[in-house]
Amino acid sequence: MNDIRDPDDCTTMAEVRTGVDDVDRRIVALIARRFGYMDAAARIKPDREAVRDEWRKADVKAKVDAAAAEASIDRELMSRIYEDLIETSIAHEFEQFDRTRG
Repeated sequence: MNDIRDPDDCTTMAEVRTGVDDVDRRIVALIARRFGYMDAAARIKPDREAVRDEWRKADVKAKVDAAAAEASIDRELMSRIYEDLIETSIAHEFEQFDRTRG
């Protein structure tokens, strides 16, 4: 396997691409884990009305905003990414709820 370098240590595009590919594999694994928690939520929540929780959505987005600020990454970009991730997660949870209990 190729040596994964920190971005500041990359000197070739091959090193950059290797690093990006590694990050993408990790992101996919983390998203898969996140969706596992959506499956658990669909199993645990008492009824379908509990699937969409606007308070929790706002809470997650606030935490992501704080993490983005701390990491010095574009907060608006992270907001857009997480809006889509959260809405996709909610849709997935509805599907799981309906499939397993509907």
